[in-house]
Amino acid sequence: MSARTSGPVGVVRRRRVRRRRTVITALTTLIVLVFLVTLMVGRTFYPPGDVVGVILGQDVPGASFTVGRLRLPRAVLAVAAGLCFGLAGVTFQTMLRNPLASPDIIGISSGASAAATFAIVVLSLDGTGVSVFAIAAGLAVSLIVYVLSFKRGVTGTRLILIGIGIAAMLDSVTSYILDRAAQWDLQEAMRWLTGSLNGAGWDETVPVIAALAAIGPVLLYKSRDLAVLRLGDETASALGIRVDRTRLVATTGAVGLIAFAIAATGPIAFVAFLSGPIAARILGPNGSPLVPSALVGALLVLIADLCGQFAFGTRYPVGVVTGVLGAPYLVYLIVRTSRAGTSL
Repeated sequence: MSARTSGPVGVVRRRRVRRRRTVITALTTLIVLVFLVTLMVGRTFYPPGDVVGVILGQDVPGASFTVGRLRLPRAVLAVAAGLCFGLAGVTFQTMLRNPLASPDIIGISSGASAAATFAIVVLSLDGTGVSVFAIAAGLAVSLIVYVLSFKRGVTGTRLILIGIGIAAMLDSVTSYILDRAAQWDLQEAMRWLTGSLNGAGWDETVPVIAALAAIGPVLLYKSRDLAVLRLGDETASALGIRVDRTRLVATTGAVGLIAFAIAATGPIAFVAFLSGPIAARILGPNGSPLVPSALVGALLVLIADLCGQFAFGTRYPVGVVTGVLGAPYLVYLIVRTSRAGTSL
């Protein structure tokens, strides 16, 4: 055994690797358990054997339709969208070295929401048409924020402040459109804006899975470069990182994930914002937070949707539950930052 692996540094490294593996295994196990519970409960309870049978493609009377056609696409979309939100959110936060640098804060979600509202209310579109508008707007807003914040490089504070300003303007556009919407269009737009998995089917789920399969590996491949960016642009450049290229690839990939997830579910509030800090708290300084944050995002969406359906006297969309969880944390983070005497 070499001194590198047997000395104090090696001991610390092995402990970090073990903790990271334990965290990832625990999160994955919880996701599987909550996923199965989501498929089991409802107006009709189906035992685990029936649920597993449906997942394996067996014909189970009653369960094949209820579980296979109604509950399974919803649960799969919850996992896929949660993975997208969690991975994209922590990518922004890591790259810009700021916990406020999430799509909820910097205008990407607002851009997709404004475009989707316009498509629903003004153009009377639904389904794929709304999704296309939301994806295109998310990409466009991210480009505008990036260009406006670029001045011999991009700093997290400048990008966040410009993103907040853009988000405020787009939220005003959304409010203006809703104020003049017909009753039916208003209900449909508000359902989408809240962030909901109601009525989820494979048509909405497959594009999110495809985006995750295409973009996720790219972001994971760049995880080490993103970690080095936390040391600052000058240090990263000195260590051989192509800062602008890494930031461009990371930004494009994260925006793509967010856009496809929002197009399918609407802007589920604060999942991208919360996943990174929660993962960092349980993971500690044990390597890249990208995979744990993605898993936390999936778990958050699954649990929030389950609570929204069955934990209260009435059913609430998943975005309402995550909004209740995320808003207090946002206030806490801003107050803590202010008391510490640091800028955003």
